[in-house]
Amino acid sequence: MLIEHMADEAAAIADLLRPAILRLNRDLRRETRAAVGLSPFQTLILATLHQEPGLGVNELAARERIKPPSMSVHIKQLEAAGLLHRVEGAHNDRRRVGLAITNAGEEVLAQVRHLRTQWLAARIARLSDEERENILRAVAPLIKLSEQVAP
Repeated sequence: MLIEHMADEAAAIADLLRPAILRLNRDLRRETRAAVGLSPFQTLILATLHQEPGLGVNELAARERIKPPSMSVHIKQLEAAGLLHRVEGAHNDRRRVGLAITNAGEEVLAQVRHLRTQWLAARIARLSDEERENILRAVAPLIKLSEQVAP
């Protein structure tokens, strides 16, 4: 009975939390696109390559569950914009071509992070002290949720 109640409570919390997270995410993405001209997906590619330089087009496509030709289109656009470049011999395989973010790409990524932080900070500043404290208490559990591996 207790487990059933916990599952019901978790579902109720999820039902309330999901739309709020989706709206925040959508608005953060919209701010980024307007400011730096990148799609949310292109920003994701840059962030991934910042964390893991040397990944190839096929690896990125598999991770994001899209077809390699579709990923290639995004890569070519980012390459043409000077935000990433190809690196031969990635991961100790001289035949393999990987991708890496350029200095310009690093700058754009830093700008995106800054813009998103400023956008969110401006909204948080409008909340009451109690609301800000509640959000602060929720941060650690939300991070824990994001780190959990899907079953």
